[in-house]
Amino acid sequence: MTTQNRGTALITGATSGIGAVYANRLARRGYDLIIVARNRHRLDLLARRLTDETGRSVEVLAANLNSRGDLSRVEDTLKSDSSITMLVNSAGMCALASLLDSDANKMEEMISLNITALTRLTYAVAPGFVARGTGSIINISSVAGIAPELLNGVYGGSKAYVLSFSLSLQHELAPKGIRIQAVLPGPISTEPSDVGGMTARHLPPGIVMTAEDLVDAALTGLDQSELVTIPALADKDEWDRYEATRRGISTQLSRTEPVAPYSVKH
Repeated sequence: MTTQNRGTALITGATSGIGAVYANRLARRGYDLIIVARNRHRLDLLARRLTDETGRSVEVLAANLNSRGDLSRVEDTLKSDSSITMLVNSAGMCALASLLDSDANKMEEMISLNITALTRLTYAVAPGFVARGTGSIINISSVAGIAPELLNGVYGGSKAYVLSFSLSLQHELAPKGIRIQAVLPGPISTEPSDVGGMTARHLPPGIVMTAEDLVDAALTGLDQSELVTIPALADKDEWDRYEATRRGISTQLSRTEPVAPYSVKH
């Protein structure tokens, strides 16, 4: 427990898994909380427990982020509450089924939560952070964002968006004093792991991390000002080389004419 007040962290998907661990850890670091999830009863239980254990103020905001009205209420809170110093975009859906075995309506729902809601909440909070010259945005991506062959392609695509969006935010907002972090978990033993017909217990135990270990590692990465944190990657230099290669290629993607073998002589 700490008496230091670091402002308020708004956390989505806060009643289970990664979001719930973030709520616990950030309260103990000195943040007041606004916890967002669909289940009001579970939010109330978590709020009372965290307040009793840490003494921090915990506000409950029951919202389904796939409902435009509910999402707007969370956006309004992010725009109007100047005590907010951190946004943790933890809410998300996972899918493991292949394209041909997936339901298109469920895929659209996943896109809405993993991409649209995360984007709108970030847009809601960023102007206030910039005006105050401080703030942190943590986006939960996935290793599927850089390895889309692993799981459902829509899920991997949605998490690739989260990573790409975070890289763009870093480029634009870091000079204005805003910290951006994308966290890329592998398989995590949390409730969302049950989505798609597979649970953590069906996976090799050597590749499944607990949500507690994941969040502790992610916060260590945040303390070290990492833009991208991959807690399971043993050699961080591997990511640095990957990113350097990507940035190098990005300088060679625009020319006045196609290069060989794409050029056609008329």
